[in-house]
Amino acid sequence: MTTTSRRSDRHDLRPMLTEQMVLELVPISRTTLFRLERAGKFPRSVYVSPNRRFWFRDQVVAWQTAINDNDERNPKRGRGKGRRRQSIAS
Repeated sequence: MTTTSRRSDRHDLRPMLTEQMVLELVPISRTTLFRLERAGKFPRSVYVSPNRRFWFRDQVVAWQTAINDNDERNPKRGRGKGRRRQSIAS
């Protein structure tokens, strides 16, 4: 194998993030991270061994971009399951 082919192989690899790295990038708790992942609202992690899981960096970046594009901080959105709607006086 030549050095040029090794260099091109490195460019084909997708960078991976550890749990700690993801939590430093995304301001949520560990529990929230796993709840979002289980609900399908965050990219799935990949196990590389029984006790080591990683996330692909490009998928986390795409998730962040989607969150920014689909801003859900609208104050008129619902308040959660089972909550009563507030009546707005005209």
